[in-house]
Amino acid sequence: MKTTIYQDHNNILAGMTMKDYSEVECNNTALHACVSPVDVINNRRQLADFLQCDLEDFVFANQTHSANFHKVTTQDRGKGAWRQDTAIPDTDALYTFEPNIVLCSLTADCVPVLFHSEDRTLIGAVHSGWQGTVNEITLKLFHHLQQYEHCDLSHIHVQIGAALSQEKFEVDEDVYKKFHNLGYADEFIFYNAETQKYHIDNQLTVKKQCTLAGVPEANITIDRTCTFLSKEGFSYRQDRQAGRHVSFIRRTV
Repeated sequence: MKTTIYQDHNNILAGMTMKDYSEVECNNTALHACVSPVDVINNRRQLADFLQCDLEDFVFANQTHSANFHKVTTQDRGKGAWRQDTAIPDTDALYTFEPNIVLCSLTADCVPVLFHSEDRTLIGAVHSGWQGTVNEITLKLFHHLQQYEHCDLSHIHVQIGAALSQEKFEVDEDVYKKFHNLGYADEFIFYNAETQKYHIDNQLTVKKQCTLAGVPEANITIDRTCTFLSKEGFSYRQDRQAGRHVSFIRRTV
């Protein structure tokens, strides 16, 4: 199983599965975008074996490009792991203070955000497509964690996973205006006069949202692998039938 490991120390294991032509469905891990649910479950089981845990420890959301987030408790363990209809409904970000739970974010071009706190047991996983970014899902979640969970964001570490590059994230004026209206994304946008298209760096916009929330820039890492250009990437923009990566994070006791 092809997997990029972003962190494996201090009781935190975080990473992202990649497209692998030697595996069934090329290592697709999404039940909502697959040919065979059985093959997807087998791919998820392989990941669970790799993480030395049970698939029942995984938690998935039914992602809808919303700005909604959910606090995962032990009662949520296993939701969405075996069946799509048991996933946390209408949610694009998960966080928990519970150990030994694997939080998951499914993406194919969208920006996955994994984070943990060095002074709390907090971990989280965010799915930020362009709709989630213009709705500021990451910024809103961090403000919630600060205000209601009393988290010190200066102790948060963020990993932004592989996603569609600025070169390949080509949009019309309607989407450009949504990013422009954020008031802080213009430096991550360029206009191609020849094609009359705008190119947006969604990863750097999400990074900006993290720093605006109060996460130190030095605590943010970005995987600049482009899911469109890399042979190890699932890209919805390139192939509407594409599978999905799963970005995952777990804290052990």
